[in-house]
Amino acid sequence: MRRPLIAGNWKMHGSRGTVRALLTALRDGLDGTDGVDVMVLPPAIYIPDAVRQLDGGPVRVGAQNVADQEQGAFTGEIAADMLTDFGCTHALVGHSERRSLYGESDALVAARFAAAQRHGVTPILCVGETLQERESGATETVVAAQIDAVADVAGREALADAVVAYEPVWAIGTGVSASPEQAQGMHAFIRARLAHHGVSATAVRLLYGGSVKPDSAAELFAQPDIDGALVGGASLKADDFLGIIARAREARVS
Repeated sequence: MRRPLIAGNWKMHGSRGTVRALLTALRDGLDGTDGVDVMVLPPAIYIPDAVRQLDGGPVRVGAQNVADQEQGAFTGEIAADMLTDFGCTHALVGHSERRSLYGESDALVAARFAAAQRHGVTPILCVGETLQERESGATETVVAAQIDAVADVAGREALADAVVAYEPVWAIGTGVSASPEQAQGMHAFIRARLAHHGVSATAVRLLYGGSVKPDSAAELFAQPDIDGALVGGASLKADDFLGIIARAREARVS
């Protein structure tokens, strides 16, 4: 059985004070994690604070992005070995906001993925379609291309050592979540696409991302191919994030 992962993507939110308060509430509210991995992904400037505050506890710290280069004249970028220097274990690559707002191509996302793995950072590969792509029937074509690009650049075997997060772009920050059936259908497709590349169908954790809330999480986590969540806005509220973690714990023992 795959171990669930609940990861909170804080995006560009927070201050030193609010980060401290949120992590204190999260740490105090967790009575262990009982078979569920928990992670926060703060803005890069707050990663050192988060690592220090969570040191020795069960909550991991990840990054929201990672450079595709090792070092050099790449203003504003943060290399994978810099992340490991501060205790980061994971990094998002290909989040829909990076793709849509900053023009990151499938090829660049794949290069970021490969760079992370070279330095022991586990990539969380984000894939998903826009509303227009869904309505035109292109969902599976788009998601397959996003996965295939990584296999082409990093190698098929690299996909086995990653996490994949399916994020329907039309559900991110809208308050509208994909139905459990829609989410399961795409997770099953992703697992089949990984198998197409020779990756064990049971090896890779698949997360759902897109307006996940405590009241919708239980049905999502009951689906056979959904192994957790990449949580946005709800991860900024300790009670909501703890509620989602609790739903993952309940799904694991049910």
